[in-house]
Parts: sequence; structure tokens; C-alpha cells
Amino acid sequence: MKSIQEIIGERNPAALIKIDELLSKNGESLEEVLIKSRVLDEKEVLEVLSEFYEFPYTLTISEREIDTELVKTLPISFAKKFRLIPFQRKNGKVVIILSPPLDLYALDEVQSLFGCEIEPVLALNHIVLDTINRVYERGKEMTEGIEDDSTGISEYDLQEPKDLLEAEDEAPIIKFVNSLLFQAVKEKASDIHLECFEKELSVRFRKDGILHEITSVPKKLQASIISRVKIMAELDIAEKRKPQDGRIRVKVAGRDVDVRISTVPTTWGESVVMRILDRSSVLLTLEDLGLAGKKLHTFEGLILRPHGIILVTGPTGSGKTTSLYAGLERINSPDKKIITVEDPVEYQIQGINQIQVNPKVNLTFANGLRSILRQDPDVILVGEIRDRETADIAIHASLTGHLVFSTLHTNDSASAITRLIDMEIEPFLVASSLMAVIAQRLLRFLCNHCKEPYEPHDDELLKIGIRRSQMHDGVLYRARGCDKCFNMGYSGRTGIFEMLMIDDDIRNLTLSQVDSTKIKRKAMEHGMTTLRMDGAEKVARGLTSVDEVMRVTEEESVI
Repeated sequence: MKSIQEIIGERNPAALIKIDELLSKNGESLEEVLIKSRVLDEKEVLEVLSEFYEFPYTLTISEREIDTELVKTLPISFAKKFRLIPFQRKNGKVVIILSPPLDLYALDEVQSLFGCEIEPVLALNHIVLDTINRVYERGKEMTEGIEDDSTGISEYDLQEPKDLLEAEDEAPIIKFVNSLLFQAVKEKASDIHLECFEKELSVRFRKDGILHEITSVPKKLQASIISRVKIMAELDIAEKRKPQDGRIRVKVAGRDVDVRISTVPTTWGESVVMRILDRSSVLLTLEDLGLAGKKLHTFEGLILRPHGIILVTGPTGSGKTTSLYAGLERINSPDKKIITVEDPVEYQIQGINQIQVNPKVNLTFANGLRSILRQDPDVILVGEIRDRETADIAIHASLTGHLVFSTLHTNDSASAITRLIDMEIEPFLVASSLMAVIAQRLLRFLCNHCKEPYEPHDDELLKIGIRRSQMHDGVLYRARGCDKCFNMGYSGRTGIFEMLMIDDDIRNLTLSQVDSTKIKRKAMEHGMTTLRMDGAEKVARGLTSVDEVMRVTEEESVI
């Protein structure tokens, strides 16, 4: 029988030399070095190990082909510890997919558990673990068993959160709340809503900005479920008359997740909203957000300026903070001191000093901003300008040589100028400090698996502002719905942007304190594209639908 080194040497002598060098530097086994070093690609690694063990291998695992009855027999804790998963029964044997290095004890245990011969198949570690996390799901059985237990509440270990999928012997109420969190993370929901009504507790998820009904629970279990959530968030379960806010840190399918909890009293009980922040999610780039071409070039030019204010406007949930984070990430370097004051800190970025607003100790946006100015920053991010005091300090910071990013709640870019003046900021200060205002919204992408083409009517094209010559193959696309997109017709989101650059004409209008309509008209004369115009361009490219653009830009008036 050939050794692993002999097999590698026959296939790739140069790779063997590199692996031998790495093997001499650390105390890991040959198999671990082979897998981690990436000297060979994934297929070559599996081919070598397959020849050595004389087992077949697979590069992918089809979730649909997995026998769920076999999965139910094997505890997830065992599967994750030994990196293996039962696949299916075949010719009286159970096919087990596992990742090297192999543990013969574990294989013996699995054989005893199923009471028959096993047939091992090799796969890489990340493929096996990802499959384990996906198939050990309880979302479809959320409400199963909870009616048998209306008081199953216990303390929760928040110091070192364990994976919710590994909670095998918890009470039914705890299983239900855990399964809600797991299902929400799996479906990439941003919020879970628990709403109390006369005869039931309603559960809804917000996905891609839209709320969807998930399930309903009998009224008698309402108090137990809400108490469970409050215990996890370390809130006062006896206090039901006033709003409370808290936070949970959990692991869901191997992912670190922060959950912000908000409760408010309503007619039929407490309404609970759980905002999900995936700590392991990758920070989006400017290109990922939907910026391209001239707008991307303009934005990159803005964030490289030495001083001034850049404002991003839009309603809650329109991606304002994400855009600013993407800008900070683009300019983040050792020669820049970047400090943020936020409520809350949603993404943690290496190299950036981030401050969490805390009203209990009087750490507000304004007070935090004052302290930041004594820290010798180059770039400052203020999570939101909510009042005159914060706006005043931010403007003076920009006038003293700092680049300031912030957000404001207005419907369009031009309204931001009038909003600042309404906050009693002197117009000359606004005109001299503001560099640009970027309004944005999030549009849902049409599902690529089920979107259907159609030939639009003239009035529909007129409403959205598209010429027939702009359409690809003379058609637009609309939503239909399929299993891939949970019958919504949409999957994923992108941004649309309206960039108001503050030039001399806009400054003069600001000093004259004209209304936002005149500012917007002048900006459009200078080439600014509105939110609807940016959305129309994405409709013409087949990325989204006319209905979706009209939904998110419904407040935009025609000038």
C-alpha cells in the first residue's frame, strides 16, 4: 500500500517538496497539512486521499438526496465533532460522507448505531460542515410539541453561546424560540416580529424589506414565548407595562449572531421585534451595493476628499449605514485615524475606532462627537444627525479639517438641505460644509429562476420613464414566484442612488433658502439622476420590475 507522500510524489513532485517543508515547521499531521496548505487544489487533495484510503470521494453533497430518517438517528453534536453525515441507504449499507483525517473509532460507532455495514465517502471539511448545518434544521417543525409545555423556561448561558442546533434536550418553548432564530438566519431575514392579537400570537419575518407571515401560535403560549425571549435578552419579565430593549448573542448553524430585542406593550400583550445582525457576514463593497460607472467614480472621489460633510439620506432600512461602512472600508488605511459614534455598532471593522451610543451614561451622538474631536481623527462617522446640537458639531468638525460621514432621514437628497436649515443651522454653514447628499433605496432583484418576460404597454413605460429602444430584446420582466424564492418572485436586493453634488449654483440656492423642489430641479439640470431614473435603468436591464421601482419611489414627484 502506497503512502500519501508516495502518491503525491507520483502526481506532483514539486507539491511534495512544499508539503514536506510545511510538515517540518508545524506539528500537524500530513493529512492536515495537505488540506490546509492549498498546495494542491480541492479535487487533487481528494484524489490523493481517495487513492490512499481506497474510498470514493465527492466534491459536492446534494441536500435533496440525503435520507432525513438517517439524519434524525445521528445527533448533530456527534456529526459535527467527527465531521461526518449519513447520506442514504444503498444495497443494505449506509453511505457515510466524512472528511479527513478519519477517526476509525467514530466509524465503528456509526456502524453500531445503524446496525449494518457502512460505506465511507470522502469530502472536504467545509462541505461536510456546511451540509450538517443545513440539514439539521428544525424550522419546519417550529410549533411541534410546544402545546405540551407552556412553562418550559430556563436560564440561558450567554457568556459562551452554544450553537442553537445542538440544543437536543431543551423544553418545547425553548426549542420553538431557537427554531425561530435558526429559520430567520437561514432565510436571511432581517427581523422577527412576535405580535399579540385576541386569539393568537402571530410570527412574521421581514425579508428583503417585506414582512411575511410565518406561523401563528395559540394564545395560551404567548406569555411563555415572550418571557423566554426576555430572559435570553436579560430583560425584566415581570415588567409588561413599559417598553424594554435588550440584546442576545447566540450561535446559529455555526454563525455568530447578535439579536437586538425591542418590546412594547399593546392591547393584547407585548409586541416583540428581534433585529438580526449576523456578525460573520462579510462587509459589502461599493460595487456590491449597486454603485457602478459614473456614480461609483463620483462616490470614490467624495470619500477621498480631506474635509467636508457627506450625507446619506433615506428611510429606516434603506441601507444608509451599509453604504457608509463600504465607504469607510474603501479608505481604511494605517495613515488615517477613523472614529465612529453609532447606535448600535452593526459591523465591527479592524482598524476603525467605534463608539456605541449609551443614553444611560449620557453618551449621546453630540457628546460622543465632542469627545471624538479631541482624539485627532481624520475621518468621522456619525450614525445619525437627529438634532441641532449634533448637526452643529458635525458641521464645525468638517470646517476644521475633518471628513464627516452621517445619515439623515429625508425622502430625497434636496430635502436634506432644507432639513438642516429647519434645524436652525445657518444657511452659510450648510453651503460651505456640505459636499454631497446621497439619497438611496433598496430594490429587490427579480428571482433569476422564475422571472417572466412580457411586452409592456406604452403607459407603463411612460410612468417609469423608459423608452422602447432601451429594452433588451423588446421585453421587460416581472415577478412570478417559485420554490427557490419562497414564491415571492424576488431574491436579494441592490441599491438605487440619487447623488446631489453641492456646486456653486446649489450653494447660492441654499443661501437663498429656497424650497427643496427648486434645488432638485437645478441639480437635474446639472445632470443628477433621480432615484426613479436609476431604478428605471435597472428595470431596462431586467434586474427588477416596474412595480418594485414604483413601490420604493412612490413619494417621488415629477418635476
